[in-house]
Amino acid sequence: MVDKALGGAGLRGQVAGQTALCTVGQTGSGLTYCGYDISELAEKAQFEEVSFLLSRGELPTTTGLADYKAKLKSLRGLPEALKTVLENIPKDAHPMDVMRTGCSMLGNLEMENDFSEANDAIDRMVAIFPSIICYWYRFTHDGVRIETQTDDDSVGAHFLTMLHDKAPSALFEQVMNVSLILYAEHEFNASTFTGRVCASTLSDIHSCVTGAIGTLRGPLHGGANEAAMDLIESFTSADQAEDALMGMLERKDKIMGFGHAIYRESDPRNVIIKKWSEKLAAEVGDDVLYPVSVRCEEVMWREKKLFCNADFFHASAYHFMGIPTKLFTPIFVMSRVTGWTAHVKEQRANNRIIRPSADYTGPDARSYTPIESR
Repeated sequence: MVDKALGGAGLRGQVAGQTALCTVGQTGSGLTYCGYDISELAEKAQFEEVSFLLSRGELPTTTGLADYKAKLKSLRGLPEALKTVLENIPKDAHPMDVMRTGCSMLGNLEMENDFSEANDAIDRMVAIFPSIICYWYRFTHDGVRIETQTDDDSVGAHFLTMLHDKAPSALFEQVMNVSLILYAEHEFNASTFTGRVCASTLSDIHSCVTGAIGTLRGPLHGGANEAAMDLIESFTSADQAEDALMGMLERKDKIMGFGHAIYRESDPRNVIIKKWSEKLAAEVGDDVLYPVSVRCEEVMWREKKLFCNADFFHASAYHFMGIPTKLFTPIFVMSRVTGWTAHVKEQRANNRIIRPSADYTGPDARSYTPIESR
């Protein structure tokens, strides 16, 4: 009965392995990458430094960072065969399906033939994932074939330039940098664990990431920032938001963007992105969306002691930067590919196939009945 109860709880609280990559809810702010507190990284680091840290184990030197960024910049271009695939994905396809298909196709075109090639494959995915989603989106929604080999210095700026046909402001680039850092890694969440299970079979890295993307596609894991956007943009004032939320709580409606499986009192990522959302609101002259978001946060804490997770204020932040709601979760992929692939490497380094057992709950033993007698 104990094991069945654990299964019913989604294995929450159960240790499924070891990692040197991340702590969640254990030290400092509650989130660290390779020992570095997330608040310090978000304030001082570039996303490319964090990507390097997760894949190589240490922060780069000045020369190492310059070389790494130059390498990423050189890897942004899309193979023609991949462009053809993206152009044939329908406009109304789920953008996460586009990311999943794009990753899988990349694995066909640029196979990881040996695990020694892992870092090159990882760098290629970090560089090309923004190109994949923006190329598909601009082709299917705007009817243009964009150039993905931009000269932007950062992954975040590269994404915004392709999306808007112009270089982003310094503020927009900085917010994208912070956002990508906040989403980069989060221990044994569902998508990461999927990637590790796949890696434990000694499969290739593109298969591991494709499986992780498919897992993140599920609304109980990814997509909360999109759901939060759908919620807050439906209100015209903070007072209306409060009235509506009270009604939703009374009806026991699901309200996305609040609470967390591990954190108990606050999500350290929310504290950081909320400040940037406020700065963006002032920059773009918003006097509705940010106040609505703050009121929602206040109501949910007052009524249910539920705090905003990382996704809630990301919704308004992305919206203020002109990012379509349907692209919110693909940005998560652009970032989390760094964490997923770091876990793949870690699993491979000390591998044993992940093969848990299950408690059987089916019928008792019975004899086969010939078909004519059924």
